[in-house]
Amino acid sequence: MKDTILQPSGKTVLITGAARRIGATLAKTLHQAGMNIALHYRGSTAEAEQLYHELNLLRKDSAVLLRADLLNKQELEPLVAQAQQRWGRLDVLINNASSFYPTPLGRITEQHWNDILGTNLKTPLFLSQAAAPYLKITHGCIINIVDIHAERPLKNHTVYSIAKAGLAMLTKSMARELAPEIRSNGIAPGAIMWPEADDYAPLHQEIIEKTALKRRGSPEDIARAALFLIRDATYVTGQVITVDGGRTLSN
Repeated sequence: MKDTILQPSGKTVLITGAARRIGATLAKTLHQAGMNIALHYRGSTAEAEQLYHELNLLRKDSAVLLRADLLNKQELEPLVAQAQQRWGRLDVLINNASSFYPTPLGRITEQHWNDILGTNLKTPLFLSQAAAPYLKITHGCIINIVDIHAERPLKNHTVYSIAKAGLAMLTKSMARELAPEIRSNGIAPGAIMWPEADDYAPLHQEIIEKTALKRRGSPEDIARAALFLIRDATYVTGQVITVDGGRTLSN
């Protein structure tokens, strides 16, 4: 494969949950590197449209908006196909969209299971399966946004921890199944962005104190890791890169 194929400029990236938070930062960072961005969203219409216009103002016809309910399997293949058809290629799939909320043991419902496992595990599997034929052509890659709690269970978040543990294994399994044409890697964020619920506010300083670097990370840290995996890490597959400021070094 020629080196020119590995350059980021002109690549097409599909990012799920791209309208806000880490997803939006991923979109901006990869767009700045010269990539075309397929912005998936579901309910965050205003944020998605604002980001779409912002990216296209910077570079004409470099972003497209794609709405889909990721819990509806029937919408997944069309989502991937639309992303590929917009620029005639698909180079990167980033499974970023996630459901996150407490599920204390004893109060877990089947709806909790279906929602959290659906968004964090089932959807990445079926999106990756749909994207694989396109990614094979471009020798592309898949990046899953995992979590440090895939290995360190978060109290009162049993279902979420299970889902992310499954996503970490899916990352490694796809690396074997889709090689040699497609690479599959994950990024496991630590204290990057706090959940929007106020219930977590008292834990913020405690979490920061448990990081080796004694500070909170930024969405840009995750985006730079993604750029590394796309642009530079051409001999890396089946890995989950932890971006947590050393949080997992402490008890």
